[in-house]
Amino acid sequence: MTKGLGHRGYIASRPVNGSRIPQHVQNLVIRDYAQRQGLRYLLSATELSPEGCFIVLQDVLSELDGIGGIILYSLFMLPADKSERQKIYDTLLGNTKTLHAAVENLTLQSEEDVVRFEEIFSVTENLEKCLQPQDLMPWTN
Repeated sequence: MTKGLGHRGYIASRPVNGSRIPQHVQNLVIRDYAQRQGLRYLLSATELSPEGCFIVLQDVLSELDGIGGIILYSLFMLPADKSERQKIYDTLLGNTKTLHAAVENLTLQSEEDVVRFEEIFSVTENLEKCLQPQDLMPWTN
């Protein structure tokens, strides 16, 4: 049971999925999510700004014995590399901890949830390959 232990927030000091969100807004979203889910919110850890840096996330993962899980501001704060994400999922599930994505209102607590998270990443990756609306304009006339 992870609800009794607090859940560490995890926010970004860099753009998330192409958008820069002020840290205080990220914290408000996480705090609201925790309250709605009945989770005890622990102050957020803020990731360093270099793209692809996950030092702070690794630090939070190393403290899993003392927390119930992690509440990400967004699912898209996880590494872009699928194998790196899988390591995170395995660590959390192996320690019977939960991972939450506040913006997407998602919880990862089983292998089925991993499939759902990865489906979202797959759809997003495929959407990035689609034509943009301005590229479709010549075809509409």
